[in-house]
Amino acid sequence: MSEAAIVTPRPAGSAVSGGAAPPTGAAAPTGDGASTRPVRLPPTPHVPAFLPALGFSVSRKWTLAQIVRRCGEAFTLTLPVFGRTVIVADPALAKQLFMANTDDVGNIQPNLSRVLGSGSVFALDGKDHRRRRKLLSPPFHGKSIKNYETIFEEETLRESANWPEGREFETLEPMMRITLNAILRAVFGADGAHLDELRRIIPPWVTLGSRLTVLPTPRRTYGRFSPWGRLAAYRRRYDEVIGRLIDAVQADPNLESRDDILALLLRSTYEDGSTMSRLDIGDELLTLLAAGHETTAATLGWAFERISRHPEVLAKLAAEADTDGNEYRQATILEIQRSRTIIDFAGRHVYAPTFELGEWVIPQGTSIVVAISQVHHRMQEFPDPDRFDPQRFIGERPNTFAHIPFGGGTRRCVGAAFANVEMDVVLRTVLRHFVIGTTTAPGERPHSRGVAYTPKDGGRVVVHRRPGS
Repeated sequence: MSEAAIVTPRPAGSAVSGGAAPPTGAAAPTGDGASTRPVRLPPTPHVPAFLPALGFSVSRKWTLAQIVRRCGEAFTLTLPVFGRTVIVADPALAKQLFMANTDDVGNIQPNLSRVLGSGSVFALDGKDHRRRRKLLSPPFHGKSIKNYETIFEEETLRESANWPEGREFETLEPMMRITLNAILRAVFGADGAHLDELRRIIPPWVTLGSRLTVLPTPRRTYGRFSPWGRLAAYRRRYDEVIGRLIDAVQADPNLESRDDILALLLRSTYEDGSTMSRLDIGDELLTLLAAGHETTAATLGWAFERISRHPEVLAKLAAEADTDGNEYRQATILEIQRSRTIIDFAGRHVYAPTFELGEWVIPQGTSIVVAISQVHHRMQEFPDPDRFDPQRFIGERPNTFAHIPFGGGTRRCVGAAFANVEMDVVLRTVLRHFVIGTTTAPGERPHSRGVAYTPKDGGRVVVHRRPGS
């Protein structure tokens, strides 16, 4: 896959680009996780080394499930792209990892910044990451989120206006369009020709980038017709459009009163008075557009797939949609995220000479990955984990580190609240305007898009418009 430096050459920044060392200028590791004990890695499966590596590349969820069953909730693998990797599926170990001192463990390498760019929040570590998070947080919390609800409802109504009645259709692609249009409007504050161009660029770029992310990075793009060459071409087109949009917003006499995310980034300053560069803004906007629509759309696709196969759940959701309440809808979203995990791993990279994780002592340069899907299916936290049951979350929030669809700690998804409200509003709007048919068909199998897992058949349902809608 193409690195940002291959896709769009740029000056070296302060982001960590890989390797085992801590970020430049970071203090010597002194966190509680750093250890003076000798290295003690979790066991390695007693099979030829290439088998787990191949299985991880082809079918991560299935492979990790088999190894957890045989080896327990901590083991060591040598994986393509990541090298020596410790896999954990224990919420206590996940908590310890996510809450560790960022001088001891940092950004897993490599990561999505290979596609999104060195200015993306995915590329940053340590102090640089904290500064960027602080700058990005305002538009994704509190009053700002409330302002987006109208956008979510409008986009859902616009997309669903031409849904076929009485005929099965895939919901995943409509959800992709709803979530992309919503994040575009939130980011740029308006519609127009430039956004039409982004609508054409972003979906194929996300699909291709997601698949290439899990592959080793080539030294060159191998021509314009190769996957990496096509990715580079998408990025060049994206940069051209974003450049024009930045110019237009900077020239807007009402820039100071605008509340869209691009205007906020252009106005914002770090504590030292510096501002984000145009290249960094481009990378960050690409991150928001990519991460802000695919995973949310995938969750919504699974939502329709799940509720159409559970009539009792659907009946409760439909009844609640006619009220101002959302307790059961929120519980359903939590259960979908648990039972049909979209992003199935999150990780860190050991910077300290050694890092103590539970009974294990892990050496510098090792990746540590939390197997999220396996955490979500622990019987200790979720009795009968294969059963789809939103009721398990009624009146009870899940354990913070046993339910981690957005990751955890300092690198938890900054747009988690945005995504949650969007899913809530989209589901409510659909349920208020349509009757969703139920089916006894087997559940759809998960399909890997590289990074995200979606319903294999696209979350197919049959709907009928409600009278008066």
